[in-house]
Amino acid sequence: MPNFCVTFVALNNQIMSVANKSNKTKVTTHVLQEMKRKGEKIAMLTGYDFSMAKILDEANIDIILVGDSASNVMAGYQTTLPITLNDMIYHASSVMRAVTRALVVVDLPFGTYQGNSKEALNSAIRIMKESGANAVKMEGGREIVESVERIISAGIPVMGHLGLTPQSINKFGTYVVRATDEYEANLLSEDAKILERTGCFCIVLEKIPAKLAKQVTDSLIIPTIGIGAGGGVDGQVLVLHDMLGITQDFSPRFLRRYHNLKEEILGSVQAYIKDVKTRDFPNEREQY
Repeated sequence: MPNFCVTFVALNNQIMSVANKSNKTKVTTHVLQEMKRKGEKIAMLTGYDFSMAKILDEANIDIILVGDSASNVMAGYQTTLPITLNDMIYHASSVMRAVTRALVVVDLPFGTYQGNSKEALNSAIRIMKESGANAVKMEGGREIVESVERIISAGIPVMGHLGLTPQSINKFGTYVVRATDEYEANLLSEDAKILERTGCFCIVLEKIPAKLAKQVTDSLIIPTIGIGAGGGVDGQVLVLHDMLGITQDFSPRFLRRYHNLKEEILGSVQAYIKDVKTRDFPNEREQY
């Protein structure tokens, strides 16, 4: 009888575990809107591959951004400009194979939407059809409205991005905080309203004064996601490799490192090398 009880409890725990996983609500643009309405903060991180995306989704991250920052952390480029549409589709497809709950948003890379709304639509359609992603993200305000309208008219959700827009780094010439003067702040506030009216479901605000970010957030019905924009926004995003401490050569004020994986990985690899060189690995239990 005791054995039966133990078996029953174990089986019940397994059933509950499966039920909990299956009951996870899929995050959609509507869910994000409800989160803003209820005052629930939105958590977003970047993800570029199957293994890490699987962990992020299991942790219940709300949004995974397949960012063009893959150009930096995955490919080793100095800017986000070199990454291609094919590259983004590859990374997005890898992430989508891992995710069941999170909303997956994919950056339209530089050169695939600026100045040509037909090309923008074709780029967005390719991402959605070939990767199965849930939405795309675009940098810019009034200058990309025609492209945003055309993409949304095809039924594709668009996330906006204002403030520091890394794809425009050659125009800015620096990664300093944006919209610190009244003119640029007013322009950004107007652009946020324009993107909302055009149909964007969310806007990323990057590296702008916290006071301005809160003002913009309070003026919008749609959610805002901040990176270096203070705590008055509706959610936060960080680059995964930065917050885990895999990358160490980037330390802006807004970055909080939650781990130092670089040192852990380095130590593990060095220990492996030592064990191989000294013939400690594999031992008798690790061979057939």
